Amino acid sequence: MIHELDTVVLVHDLEEHGFTQGDVGAVVHCCKDTMTFEVEFVTVEGVTIAVLTLSQQDIRLMHVREILHVRVLAETERAD
Repeated sequence: MIHELDTVVLVHDLEEHGFTQGDVGAVVHCCKDTMTFEVEFVTVEGVTIAVLTLSQQDIRLMHVREILHVRVLAETERAD
């Protein structure tokens, strides 16, 4: 079960927002339906790139033995 402040991972690309499968975000709000979440994506400096409303089909919890990976978000890909 996903809760507020959980670290989550995208399970597929969100091309319209410039995010790719494996990008990591933090749940900042769980909607009452328990199937929809507000997820914040930030740069390494802590600058918010986007807060998106995503479904449980879009994200999953991080696994204990996973490792993070860094990529550059092109300026043209930057979500609003």
